[in-house]
Amino acid sequence: MSAHAAMCRGLPSLADRYVPDSNSFGLIRLALALGVLVAHAWPLGYGAASLGYGISAGQSELGSLSVQGFFVVSGFLITGSALKHSVLRYSWHRVLRIFPGFWVCLLVTAFVVAPLVALYENGTMRGFWSHPQGPFSYLAVNWFTAMEQYPISGLLSSTPFGQMMGGPSAFDGSLWSLRYELVCYGLVAVLSVTSVLRLAPRALLAILIFGYALIIRDISIASTWAFRPAPVGAVGPFPLIGSFASDWLLYLTFLFVLGAAVRCYMHRIPMDGRLAVLAAVLLAISLLWGGFVVVGLPAYAYLLIYLGVALPRRLGRVGRGRDYSYGIYIYAFPVQQVLALVGVAEYGMSSYILLSVIGTMLFAVPSWHLVEKPAMRLRALDVARLPRPARPAPARPAAAGGPAGVRSSVLPQSAYQGGRNAYSAATNGTAAGDGDGGQVPAPRG
Repeated sequence: MSAHAAMCRGLPSLADRYVPDSNSFGLIRLALALGVLVAHAWPLGYGAASLGYGISAGQSELGSLSVQGFFVVSGFLITGSALKHSVLRYSWHRVLRIFPGFWVCLLVTAFVVAPLVALYENGTMRGFWSHPQGPFSYLAVNWFTAMEQYPISGLLSSTPFGQMMGGPSAFDGSLWSLRYELVCYGLVAVLSVTSVLRLAPRALLAILIFGYALIIRDISIASTWAFRPAPVGAVGPFPLIGSFASDWLLYLTFLFVLGAAVRCYMHRIPMDGRLAVLAAVLLAISLLWGGFVVVGLPAYAYLLIYLGVALPRRLGRVGRGRDYSYGIYIYAFPVQQVLALVGVAEYGMSSYILLSVIGTMLFAVPSWHLVEKPAMRLRALDVARLPRPARPAPARPAAAGGPAGVRSSVLPQSAYQGGRNAYSAATNGTAAGDGDGGQVPAPRG
């Protein structure tokens, strides 16, 4: 018996406990999306650091933890999709999950929310449409998730977050993380098309170990164990998708790959309540006393996966059939900005958060039922068998009395550029993940 087998003897594995159609990852995604909303209440409503930033000595806070959790869960679920489907179908599913909801959100923000803000702030629409960073520029620059333009027509400078930033404020800062998600999807697609996921998953472990070594290097040269990755430059820019902050690219990709590796080796990973308690203790210690990026992140990942398979079975119904997590994630920021603009935060944090949730759901619910869910129905489309132009086949000898056979076959940059720029440094992070179907979090399939 190997040392691993001896250590884990008697403990159920993740493969034993994971039921694809009955788990709590939908609930976890919903909690993470709401975690981002709550975390943003401090910077957007009051111009202050997010919840938990001080307790962790600046290592992390609720917003960053929620984003990081999305990438762990996303890596686990998305890899399951890639193992089930061809790379073409996998990619089609990912496009349907991210882009329809995202595009409608851009349109609603640019042509509904922003004009109303302009009327409220200025009493007129003069100069709104012709502004060099107006709504049309907002769409043209950001349509492929580049998010190189966050303000629209110089608005929202008077909000607490606008004053914190010293100028026009972001309308939807949460969208910065989607391009990182797309990069991770692309990585899984490459690993799938090269058969690494199915035939050589150890290569995935090599990527994971390399990323972890870079993280250890970061903390080894830091002046303190209470270390938070600092912006150290950008990767890119790339066409359509823009630039990536190197620190966020490393840490979010590491967490996504960690989730992917867990999925590939789920039969060898013990899932036990005692290990989950240990992970929770390590997470708390690392947040309070340092070492979060080295110790806390892997512990956090284990804890999330454990909760996904160990919570009561009835909670598995949350997010199944009605997954509002993505809509909450992409609409909460503009809703909170507008509420702060009209002074709702003056009535206290509890009122501001409650009205933020209610206002966000007014967008998230229609987003799911009118955009996301209808788009996901197209998953069944056989993209590999779409009709193609008929082409003549080589002529064959004609049958007696018959003809020869013929076969047929069926943009501008702004001060808000980069993944972790002045915006994300001020808010201390945000993001959404994706499940194969109900997360981006998405519905299974």
